[in-house]
Amino acid sequence: MADEEWSQRGVDINTPNVARLYDYYLGGKDNFAIDRAAAEEILAVAPEVRIAARENRAFLGRAVRFLSETGIRQFLDIGTGLPTRGNVHEVAHEIAPDARIAYVDNDPIVLTHARALLRDTHGEVTVTSGDLRQPEEILKSPEIQEQLDFSQPVAVLLAAIMHFVTAAEDPRRIVATLRDALPSGSYLVLSHGCRDTRAAAVSKGTQVYRRASSPLVLRSRQEILELFDGFELVEPGLVWLPEWRPEDFSPYDDPAQALILCGVGRKP
Repeated sequence: MADEEWSQRGVDINTPNVARLYDYYLGGKDNFAIDRAAAEEILAVAPEVRIAARENRAFLGRAVRFLSETGIRQFLDIGTGLPTRGNVHEVAHEIAPDARIAYVDNDPIVLTHARALLRDTHGEVTVTSGDLRQPEEILKSPEIQEQLDFSQPVAVLLAAIMHFVTAAEDPRRIVATLRDALPSGSYLVLSHGCRDTRAAAVSKGTQVYRRASSPLVLRSRQEILELFDGFELVEPGLVWLPEWRPEDFSPYDDPAQALILCGVGRKP
């Protein structure tokens, strides 16, 4: 679909969008000129961001595979982003074809592409409009209630999304609301940009994202760890992306170049 057609549908093509920026880092084509220009500003200072985006997708895939092998059969992916290779349902269904996945996003382009991709998934996968900042609305959504059984374990996936939640929007409350709706044996998968490394990249990234659809709020390791309150971190704990159960060599000399910390927690 041409940029003009998206504009006619009410999509803002003149403001950088966080989902489309991520798509650009991953080498996708579902982005506009404004997104590409903003992304290149960041990449000029921190070229490793492109690798970090790919490492984040790889971490998500490893985490979903781990949880599927553990026996989890329900996944709630909030802030799913534009579809790419190795989507959650593809990874989960390799191990458990009966796994049920609910994707949630508030971006109209994401929803359009995701629904087109998932047209032939026969009901085991749904795509729902929802905003992470309103977790109560997501949880009581009829589509989510129909797709997921909250009397059985659910894995909530918050991959590279919580750093678009400001302090005023209370990120700990958001995660706690989701946690309290989950039964014992459920999991939280979370990755989050960390401000404890690469000062120049942190400065340029936050500056560019102030002009985007959501500001970038990088947090300290301790602040990210606190989002796992009420969960027990599985090994290896809260680590840089390439350090979480790696399956091959790291693309970084220093894992902190990944810029993003990640972890998987289990609700006792």
